[in-house]
Amino acid sequence: MSLKNILLVIVTVFLISCDAEPPRPNILFCIADDWGWPHAGSYGDAVVKTPTFDRLATEGVLFEHAYVSSPSCTPSRNAILTGQYHWRLGQGANLHSTLDVNIPVYPLLLEEAGYFIGHWRKCWGPGKLKPGGYTDTYPGGPAFDGFKDFIDQRPDEQPFCFWLGSSDPHRGYKLNSGRESGMDISAIQVPAFYPDEEVIRSDIADYYFEVQRFDSDCGEAISLLEEIGELENTLILMTGDHGMPFPRCKSNLYDMGTRVPLAIRWGDEIKPGRTISDFVSFVDLAPTFFELAGVEIPTETSGHSLWPLLKSKSSGWIENDRDKVIFGKERHVPAQLAPSIAGYPCRSIRNKEFQYIYNFEPDRWPAGVPDGASHPMNTYADTDGGPTKSFLVDHAEDPKYKKYADWSFAKRPQEELYDMINDPDQLINLAQNPDYNTIRQELKDQLFTLLTESGDPRATGGGKEFDGFPYRGGYRLNK
Repeated sequence: MSLKNILLVIVTVFLISCDAEPPRPNILFCIADDWGWPHAGSYGDAVVKTPTFDRLATEGVLFEHAYVSSPSCTPSRNAILTGQYHWRLGQGANLHSTLDVNIPVYPLLLEEAGYFIGHWRKCWGPGKLKPGGYTDTYPGGPAFDGFKDFIDQRPDEQPFCFWLGSSDPHRGYKLNSGRESGMDISAIQVPAFYPDEEVIRSDIADYYFEVQRFDSDCGEAISLLEEIGELENTLILMTGDHGMPFPRCKSNLYDMGTRVPLAIRWGDEIKPGRTISDFVSFVDLAPTFFELAGVEIPTETSGHSLWPLLKSKSSGWIENDRDKVIFGKERHVPAQLAPSIAGYPCRSIRNKEFQYIYNFEPDRWPAGVPDGASHPMNTYADTDGGPTKSFLVDHAEDPKYKKYADWSFAKRPQEELYDMINDPDQLINLAQNPDYNTIRQELKDQLFTLLTESGDPRATGGGKEFDGFPYRGGYRLNK
């Protein structure tokens, strides 16, 4: 063979190898309960210590704009499992609901494709699966007593898909656990919609303490992967299911409720040390897993695979059509006046510069009624209890603190518009400012077009059924 032909063969082999599909990876999906952005070292938080997350971000990619489908546990997890927006899932759009067994979920489809699947601790829910038709299966696969137990039972050479869940940093917290662990609470950045009070700083520190415990759990799992020689062929994702369990965060469509940390690592298949600015959604995770596992993506899927972003060599903004994201909320808990079990339905679109929110029922209370709720928590029941909530409620009529309580608990207008560049804490609603009429209308039109295309009943004049679906919480509601 001539030198020319030898070189031609070498170049051909090289080009083929560049275009070749990567091997089917193992998948380790690590998700915290109520962990929101920007509470990780990689995002510049100087107090909370997240060495595992920071390692994944350094050895893989860090996402700046990752958003949930809904800032509520059950619908957020349903969107992950199905790759569909929660408003497409019937009862699955609500907290303490169910999931229709006929809706495809990625773990069970990967199992059919030869993956060994399982989960540990919180995966689907909360809610009851039996009404949705689940009897002898579970959407996240069988339960195991930890990741090591799962690995010990894994058949040799079989690719695996594991859901590492956690109840951290969901409330309740051990009071002063953050301070007692040595955190400098004076260095905590208090969101501008809270007063800068020591009780609130300490409450955030207690939340940080549980974030750190979740980070440690993930670190142990990664160490085990290293021990068994599977680290480099495992796609590892680490994130939270929505924002922190504080007023105006969890169960709210603002960034502190819907934006979450996300880092992804996969050995040599991903160029490390990159930060991706593109807007991505939890509905994009399942199609990513399907593509990398060689599984046909179900036609019902709302999202789009992240693989083009992951295999890119670039940082910053990469795909032109990932310049926005949509999300929303239906019923979190029955927090309106008893005996109503209605929720607070709302939808939003977020782009690089603005966030627009449409509240379908502005006469309802966004965080629940001040008194007389169907939910036994009663007072602003759509917000988890804790020292920060108690402080705001107790000082709601004090002129010094009233604006903070109103930001968290007061009724809201039908439309909200925020300048995310100059007002990242979303304190100034521009929806009624005539200077922003054009922007407001453009975003509203864009939102409802996307909602209609996605099959959202709220966008086509329906959606009332969401308020009537059974609430499957394990306690008696007030009448």
